[in-house]
Amino acid sequence: MTMKTRLRIMNFFQFFIWGSWLVTLGSYMINTLHFTGAQVGIVYSAKGLAAIIMPSLAGIIADRWIKANRLYLIFHSLGAISLFIAAQVSDPTTMFWVIFFNSVVYMPTSALTNVISYVALEKAGLDTVKDFPSVRVFGTIGFISAMWLVSLNGLELSNIQLYIAASISLLLALYSLTLPDCPTSNEKRDKSWISLLGLDAFVLFKQKRMLVFFLFSTLLGVALQITNTFGNPFLHDFGLNPDYKDSLVVQYPSILLSISQISEVFFILAIPFFLRNFGIKKVMLISMIAWSLRFVFFAYGGPSGFGFTLLLLSMIVYGCAFDFFNVSGAIFVEKEVNPRMRASAQGLFLAMVDGIGAYVGAILSGKVVDYFTVAGVKDWQNIWLVFGAYTLVLAIVFSVSFRYKHDRNTMKDITSSH
Repeated sequence: MTMKTRLRIMNFFQFFIWGSWLVTLGSYMINTLHFTGAQVGIVYSAKGLAAIIMPSLAGIIADRWIKANRLYLIFHSLGAISLFIAAQVSDPTTMFWVIFFNSVVYMPTSALTNVISYVALEKAGLDTVKDFPSVRVFGTIGFISAMWLVSLNGLELSNIQLYIAASISLLLALYSLTLPDCPTSNEKRDKSWISLLGLDAFVLFKQKRMLVFFLFSTLLGVALQITNTFGNPFLHDFGLNPDYKDSLVVQYPSILLSISQISEVFFILAIPFFLRNFGIKKVMLISMIAWSLRFVFFAYGGPSGFGFTLLLLSMIVYGCAFDFFNVSGAIFVEKEVNPRMRASAQGLFLAMVDGIGAYVGAILSGKVVDYFTVAGVKDWQNIWLVFGAYTLVLAIVFSVSFRYKHDRNTMKDITSSH
């Protein structure tokens, strides 16, 4: 078995774990455990809290004391235990703490997956820039495959989804024993803890343009968490109407949602063209408009006729909404900051989007859902229109507050390396 094949298996299972429950746990908690929207939001906020500090902390440990592949084994072993426990929990407070612990040990493994892949490719004499994308894409395939498995087997409202994730997490922990060692490094031992924690990147907040960029990145992270938390429960609720109970949307909502991930693959390919020709400001604006369309299409979508077409369009524009701010934002940060703090700045970007943004999005979206819930019935149209208005307001404010002069030649240089 070639090294690339072995790494593809690792990436496949890495994101298969998340795909098993991330988009369906909300439906399980609402429909089976009867949690409120706010309680579901709090549970999902655990991911954001963990994302604020854990990836950087795990990086310090992997750099200084424990080999990345061994730390990977430890984290996934603990992740398997926590997911197994989560499958048996029916109390919202306990669920929050179990999912929080799982997030603490899972969130760093995404970065460790990249570290292991880069080290293994270099040891095999392969070009990381050329060969890593063909390895990483299997993570997306794994995420989609898990969504299809859970949906086709009717497990979206069952705790079995968590048992599946726990089993794969344990399997991946064992599989990591077959991967090449990632030696610890002495190179960073003289750096201060402030640098290692990525805190030196906070100096970027002194620049008004970067401050505005990070602020709006955080606010867009809120939009991402909204759709992760309540997209699946929304589709399940069409089943409350007897006419739609047996529709494909109600029976297999995760399969429909997986089109969003498939769309990502195609929009990623379009990013270099858009960045070179339009610049980060217009690309970010396109992302915000795409988020608004995502929510508006949800508001007026349905399981049949033109409504189903709107749901499909919502899945397609998700790829644009996600990639045009997540991936493009990371490229923009790489271009703008001093090379000595590039890694710190990227860590700050992720902490703002997947940490603070995700936390705030989970909490506030849960409150909005509960506000529009009467006698257990959710007014999804108004819920999605509120979220659509939120991202539209972001677009308007961003367009007048973010000052950036696009340099086509400079952006051409940076995108050509991605």
